[in-house]
Amino acid sequence: MSTGSLTDQDRKEPEKSAVEEKRRDSIENQDDAAVPPLQDRPPDGGFVAWLQIFSSFFILVNTWGIVNTYGAFQTYYETGLLNNKSPSAISWIGSMQGFLLLFVGFLTGPIFDAGYLKTLLLVGSFLIVFGLMMTSLATEYYQIFLAQGIAIGLGAGCLFVPSVAVLSTYFVKRRAMAIGLSASGSSVGGLIYPIVFHRLVPQVGFPWATRTLGFISFGTLAISYITIRRRVSPPAKRKLFDWTALREAPFMLFTLGNFFVFTGVYIPFYFISAYALKKTGASDDRAFYLVPILNAASIFGRIIPNIIADKTGSLNALIPCAFICSILAYSWISIHTNGGLLVFAILYGFFSGTMVSLSPSVLVGLSPDPKFVGTRVGMSFSIAGLGILIGNPVAGALLNIGEGKFVHAQVFGATITMAGAICIVASRVAKVGYSLRVKA
Repeated sequence: MSTGSLTDQDRKEPEKSAVEEKRRDSIENQDDAAVPPLQDRPPDGGFVAWLQIFSSFFILVNTWGIVNTYGAFQTYYETGLLNNKSPSAISWIGSMQGFLLLFVGFLTGPIFDAGYLKTLLLVGSFLIVFGLMMTSLATEYYQIFLAQGIAIGLGAGCLFVPSVAVLSTYFVKRRAMAIGLSASGSSVGGLIYPIVFHRLVPQVGFPWATRTLGFISFGTLAISYITIRRRVSPPAKRKLFDWTALREAPFMLFTLGNFFVFTGVYIPFYFISAYALKKTGASDDRAFYLVPILNAASIFGRIIPNIIADKTGSLNALIPCAFICSILAYSWISIHTNGGLLVFAILYGFFSGTMVSLSPSVLVGLSPDPKFVGTRVGMSFSIAGLGILIGNPVAGALLNIGEGKFVHAQVFGATITMAGAICIVASRVAKVGYSLRVKA
């Protein structure tokens, strides 16, 4: 009996080795996929997994979607409530939103890893709704900065990293597609919120138009809170900062590239309406709707490249999109017609959408342990947040809306985005070398 059992065990060992070898070969073909143990592999489907995409979608509506909406507020403030402030000063409000959204991930990533997903959602949702309601009451610059820049930014920061990290525990083979579908929520938010705001301000005034956004935010975030579920249990040992990441060239180069890209990529979102008014003779309505058009086009830019990325690898899909964004930003300088600006808005919206939707997928793939993915994503995006913080105010200082001079801001945005694309290429090259060393 004992001999027979040993024989069965010996017979099973080669089969087990063959399965593991096949799994390793399969994973190696995915150039940026983290490799969790076989028993911890995400389901890559099922009702609960798809429900997380639904939940994350509404979180992105109210985080990046609100950040993408700020272009509408920028135009309104420049011509109304804050017309005594410079475009650069006004853009600091939106830049602070975007900065805190990413930078707070430095803390929320480890908090998510520690198991406090629902707490983060509750705090973040409250701050976003509270910030919108307080913005509706604000009449001074500092009040708007505190409510719209600080409160909403902090709230969005509590929500963004968890919304990405929770998806990474449910999907591997279709991870980029899952993140892309959820990230399309940022475009939907950036499409719906500015239109609602623009249409309601003349009818009910700025305060109630902003409160309406707050009510929409409250309802959609409540759906996310009810439906989101954590799959991976918290690790016994938690990290506030993963020092091993500093020794990994692919991760550090990609983080640097993200910093440069986020410094320049949102400049058209903030200033395209002002450009249309000064350079193409567009009506107020036509100039305003360029921002929703940018966001509408980015819906497809957040989904289609991500579907491709599951086949080619997220880094491979992101690289050409980053270069195309830079080239389009340079071409913006020579556009002086409404038709040309419309085409630019559609193309730029599509390719810039990948910067938000593919970056998290890349970072998840560059995180070797799925239990600490929140820490890694938070670290990288906190640095990228510095790019958003300085990018748009610098562009605002470089342009002169009164005289219609935009070229210096345009060159700055295009060049810094190109620098980011080059760093992402360097990250891809470094990843190949890193993988070869690990295999050796």
